[in-house]
Amino acid sequence: MSDTNYWQTIAAHARTENRPFFSLAPMEAVTNAIFRRVVARAAAPDVFFTEFTNAISVTHPKAKFTVQGRLYVAPEEAHMPVVQLWGNQPEAFEAAALNVKDRGYQAIDLNMGCPDSTVIKNHGGSDLIRNPADAGAVIAAAKQAGLPVSVKTRLGYSRLDEWPDWLRFLLEQDIPLLTVHLRTKKEMSRVAAHYELIDDIVKLRDEVAPNTLLQINGDVENYQDGCRLAAEHPGVDGIMIGRGIFTSPFAFERTPRAHSVQELLTLLNYQLDLYDDFSERFDTQRFASLKRFFKIYVRSQPHAAELRNAMMETHTTDEVRQLIADSPLMKTAQ
Repeated sequence: MSDTNYWQTIAAHARTENRPFFSLAPMEAVTNAIFRRVVARAAAPDVFFTEFTNAISVTHPKAKFTVQGRLYVAPEEAHMPVVQLWGNQPEAFEAAALNVKDRGYQAIDLNMGCPDSTVIKNHGGSDLIRNPADAGAVIAAAKQAGLPVSVKTRLGYSRLDEWPDWLRFLLEQDIPLLTVHLRTKKEMSRVAAHYELIDDIVKLRDEVAPNTLLQINGDVENYQDGCRLAAEHPGVDGIMIGRGIFTSPFAFERTPRAHSVQELLTLLNYQLDLYDDFSERFDTQRFASLKRFFKIYVRSQPHAAELRNAMMETHTTDEVRQLIADSPLMKTAQ
């Protein structure tokens, strides 16, 4: 699949259904092969991304085993995810791009929006907003593998008025897709996404790079929200959902419906099974990382807080399974 055709094919399919395409945002310790399969079972988006991965680590011998886990794609996954890389060293991006191509990945996304302080200290993520020359260099380097190279970023680093120059620069780099999280790095997620700028961003895209697809990210909780947003702002091609998946694993469901407690807890049991299998393969998982997911399945129901608090005190997947089995929630559902 060529540089243009990968994303154009995704967008064209969505247009036949008169909708934007949808993706699940790349999230650290979230969008691995475990959770991608959980979301796919609940309601799959058009596109998945990997966790964001340091470009240097992809080919670094000491990081090899950890990266194998990060970049692992299970045979059960229907489509290859898009791999997301971060950093600022062109030679590392070129080597990483060639490596992930050999692994079977069909597209690369570059993280130029992460606000994490450790990432920024290492001159990746949002730091590239302050260093556009570095951003251009890593885009060019990543393209050397011949895969489509897209970018995910924010509106600016410290100020909102940075967005016209910054997004124009990225659009001038001949990328097939630009994903914009509608906040600055400084704003983090403390303010509402700046939907008021979408039409101006579309206009800039149409002026500078009309063939570049535009994907919007920020405060979209589900498929219905995304479709409404795209309808209100013609020219938006795709919608990326991030934190919304923690509100419901069924965020990408086309026709919303009420989901029983039993459905939710059965899905959690599925994630526990996948976690155990993944841990045996790579021995890189830490049980504490699993706890961030419990609120997805146990919320709002009677006795939910009691069960969730008990689950947070567990140390093994078997302990969680036992709590689920003994919970009044499960007994009521049965």
